[in-house]
Amino acid sequence: MNALVNVILAVQMLAALGMIGLILIQHGKGADMGAAFGSGSSGSLFGASGSANFLSRTTAVLAGVFFVATLALAYFGNPRPTSTGSVLEGAAPALVVPAAESGPAAAIPGNAPPVTVVQQPDPAPAPAVTGAGQIPAK
Repeated sequence: MNALVNVILAVQMLAALGMIGLILIQHGKGADMGAAFGSGSSGSLFGASGSANFLSRTTAVLAGVFFVATLALAYFGNPRPTSTGSVLEGAAPALVVPAAESGPAAAIPGNAPPVTVVQQPDPAPAPAVTGAGQIPAK
């Protein structure tokens, strides 16, 4: 099974690389206008319009191979259950909270008891500002 997946993966990668190469070789829609007036690919290996048909059909075939290889990899990569029993047989056990710690705060993992904060008095009061720097009160 593992060898089959490796073969399908190699076919998919070759199809992807072939599609990339063929798409980069093809001319755009605007390149056909120059061939109509006698320049460009009129004397090419495939003829005036033969290269577009050949390259586009080959790209379509490689796209189909890539699509089928992708579906095959998805099918073989999906683990199948080995038992035919009920789904509820493998259910997770329920979470049990002790009665002494019941409540919304007990459901939080790592919840520690509250910490008491004691404020210490200020050692000395701040000096009062007098003179020009004082803001008048209304």
